[in-house]
Amino acid sequence: MQPLCHQLLSLLFVFSSLQIHQLTEACSCALSHPQDAYCNSDIVIRAKVVGKKLLKDGPFGTMRYTVKQMKMYKGFNKMQHVQHIYTDASESLCGVKFDINKYQYLITGRVFDGKVYTGLCNFNQPWERLSLAQKKGINHRYQLGCNCRIKPCHYLPCFVTSKNECLWTDMLSHFGYPGYQSRHYACIQQKEGYCSWYRGMAGRDKTTINSTDP
Repeated sequence: MQPLCHQLLSLLFVFSSLQIHQLTEACSCALSHPQDAYCNSDIVIRAKVVGKKLLKDGPFGTMRYTVKQMKMYKGFNKMQHVQHIYTDASESLCGVKFDINKYQYLITGRVFDGKVYTGLCNFNQPWERLSLAQKKGINHRYQLGCNCRIKPCHYLPCFVTSKNECLWTDMLSHFGYPGYQSRHYACIQQKEGYCSWYRGMAGRDKTTINSTDP
């Protein structure tokens, strides 16, 4: 009987380990250009996180962060002011963790039942870590391209298939996010519905490039 018990215990341990491994690997997000994150969000704000509270709902609970909103870039039609951000308490369920009273964050999310929800698959970054082009994109440029489609290129050859597409090649040149286009370019709709990458620089260096460059 003892060998059988040991075998059963070993199988139980392996099964439990597999379950835990699957749980910790549960959150998987597709790469997204910051412009897509902006356009697909209900709410985009800059805020400082000033507190948090674990709410006992769901299997792991929900973390409610209290924020001091500095500026709203998108979402006036949903709510005028954001006081709380909700996310899963578990990172394995794509819950995001914010530092308290440390950074001003760019926070993007969706609104459900009057509450703002965000997660690891949303674009949430300390404001100071954003490039100048990303800050300008959040302020006004990204909204000019929400009718455009940013088409990821994972393998060569890649082609645009319609006039409203910009070819996103960061995955080729930088082997992952964030890449050069993500940090410095916005896909903007030009005349006659054509979309192309746009890089705005301080001073006189303002260039519009075609949809396959850089």
